Amino acid sequence: MTIRALAIETSSRVGSVALAEDGRTILEDTFPHGLQNAARIVPSIDALTRRLGWTPRDLAEIYVSAGPGSFTGLRIGITLAKTLAFVTGAKLVAVPSVRVIAENAPADANFIVIVLDAKRDQIFTASFQRAQDDWQEIEPARLSSLCEVLARSPRPLSLIGEGIPWHQKFLDASDQQIHITDESLWRPRAAAVAKLGWNMARGGRFADYLSLTPIYIRRPEAEEKFDANLRKR
Repeated sequence: MTIRALAIETSSRVGSVALAEDGRTILEDTFPHGLQNAARIVPSIDALTRRLGWTPRDLAEIYVSAGPGSFTGLRIGITLAKTLAFVTGAKLVAVPSVRVIAENAPADANFIVIVLDAKRDQIFTASFQRAQDDWQEIEPARLSSLCEVLARSPRPLSLIGEGIPWHQKFLDASDQQIHITDESLWRPRAAAVAKLGWNMARGGRFADYLSLTPIYIRRPEAEEKFDANLRKR
């Protein structure tokens, strides 16, 4: 039986959704980051399903990029995925956003470090090593600094992710074994969420739509500032 699925990616500056059958993306659409996701994402999904003649009830599985990444984007994407899973009965898969980005790595890269800006000179990061045709996680998603990560990383290595422009100043120009990937590879895409979600689903790695929350790594900056202000009173 063919399994039809929806993939949602809202963790980065540009969001995207995709429709897939048996892990193979058929249609994909992109839209701007931030609160505009909320306005564009549902019409985008509706337009794609209409093009294929699908209804929401045709969706057997929903794959969602779960973070770390944009706090606002993750909330929008995961809330929508949970709602659709509840309404349609589709099974839900939470795909780590760092693994989605790793899927973009160039063919000649063997060790990669994900670089996502977490502000205050910190990054959301994870490290992967190529294992034949797949990526093996060496260090899981965490909050760190680029300097700390590079100090314990093997060489040669490739950096990938939208946080690079904000943290490139911490690179040692004399280290010729650190390679910055092309900017076109930095953005996570719903097509990769669809591929990874399909594989996770085949391994039975489904999420509970009632308890699923984004992978934030740390609390949103707004909440931290709110608590800081309360302590000052």
